[in-house]
Amino acid sequence: MSRMIGTVSRGVRAPIIRKGDDIVEIVTNSVLEAAKDGGFEIRDRDIVAMTEAIVARAQGNYATVDDIAADVKAKFGGETVGVIFPILSRNRFAICLRGIAKGAKKIVLMLSYPSDEVGNHLVSYDQLDEKGINPYTDVLSLEKYRELFGYEKHTFTGVDYVEYYEQLIRESGADCEIIFANNPKAVLDYTKNVLCCDIHTRARTKRILKASGAEIVLGLDEILNASVNGSGYNENYGLLGSNKATEDQVKLFPRECQPVVDAIAEKLKAATGKNVEVMVYGDGAFKDPVGKIWELADPVVSPAYTAGLEGTPNELKLKYLADNDFSDLSGDALKEAIKEKITEKDGNLVGQMVSEGTTPRRLTDLIGSLCDLTSGSGDKGTPIVYIQGYFDNYTTE
Repeated sequence: MSRMIGTVSRGVRAPIIRKGDDIVEIVTNSVLEAAKDGGFEIRDRDIVAMTEAIVARAQGNYATVDDIAADVKAKFGGETVGVIFPILSRNRFAICLRGIAKGAKKIVLMLSYPSDEVGNHLVSYDQLDEKGINPYTDVLSLEKYRELFGYEKHTFTGVDYVEYYEQLIRESGADCEIIFANNPKAVLDYTKNVLCCDIHTRARTKRILKASGAEIVLGLDEILNASVNGSGYNENYGLLGSNKATEDQVKLFPRECQPVVDAIAEKLKAATGKNVEVMVYGDGAFKDPVGKIWELADPVVSPAYTAGLEGTPNELKLKYLADNDFSDLSGDALKEAIKEKITEKDGNLVGQMVSEGTTPRRLTDLIGSLCDLTSGSGDKGTPIVYIQGYFDNYTTE
């Protein structure tokens, strides 16, 4: 009889990771112990994934609010800075904003609306329609925004982020002016020095500003892209992907992750004889239907992974085969026909009707979503995820 179990995703518990810990040894040992405790066998093409947080923590990749302030002041001159398109997050951006404000005399905070880049809404499209506001062209002052929409609070957090961010800036010693706009060029009426805080659209935003007469244009990826006073840093992403660690410190996105995943794969191979794929994952990129947030605040889902995780799925749509190619078959005949079709499938199904409806995303992005949902973001204590059967198909025995 064919194997009845397909993909299985397990959260693996691990010790609390501290700076200087051997992350390769810890992850490898945790997986081997989990296999014994859970009674499962490690197989070829299983996947081990670990959160970016434990890699960064082992690296000690941290920076303080004062480190951020020093870098901002050095790069912008300590005067007025336009801070545009930040996400609305106490965990992701608020502590960064404190550092930015400490490094400037005045912050012109420009918020996109009705929502930020990852889907946190200030107001709804229905409210914009009701008030006759065009978010593509209209620039709103704080006073106009309050007149139109009052004090809106986030669905889940109960926070009015406009008020919260203004308070953070002023408490950090900077003057503050807030505007609402979606065209990057709007900020240039207030200052020519701009810090772009968007994540996935940052290259376009920088290009538009530079072409429109801005004098200093940097992104969050260019703040703490080198060490400041011995701080942590990330040469590729700077403050992007950072999280609040303490009230005065951020944990940065990990760096030099490729040697980590390769070393874990080698150690598991030595211990089990199996070729296991390994990856580091962050946000998984899925949308909440109520809060409307995209879980995509990290600059990439996976900063490093072994070679076997490169590419996209190459799968047939079983429903399509059953309803079209083999609509006249049933039972064992249908099962065998589909198995034969899978066995004979092309190495590249892009553009073929039999693959229509299969998820068009990279493997690492799909697996990252699975891992992010498995490990959670709270107190589960499973920062390592072990996945089996991901590369199985209907023919796998």
